Amino acid sequence: MIVGIGVDLVDLPRFLRTLERTPALRERLFTPAERELTGRSLAGRFAAKEALIKALGGSEDVFWQEIEVLGDSSGAPILTTSGSTNRRLAERGIESVHLSISHDGDAAIAFVVAEGGGPR
Repeated sequence: MIVGIGVDLVDLPRFLRTLERTPALRERLFTPAERELTGRSLAGRFAAKEALIKALGGSEDVFWQEIEVLGDSSGAPILTTSGSTNRRLAERGIESVHLSISHDGDAAIAFVVAEGGGPR
């Protein structure tokens, strides 16, 4: 059963300007491994984290550092979570999360589908 969906679109030039203007955001929003990536990749990861938050129904007990976007063995993006974000997923009855990220021109978009048995 689909428990939640989320989508987020990031304007790449605006995102890059914001990171340049406020360097501390890179540390606040991204894990150490993610921080090593290009701005374009970070924009996609930011969109993915925002899309997950929307799929969860809000940001209560969800923290940026507890969400990480990795690649599976084929390179497809996957979301990993920890801490209170894991507890939030469990409360919503979410057993799996599916992620798609795409870039085109000056935009990055991410779409998340959260599946499970529903709230517990």
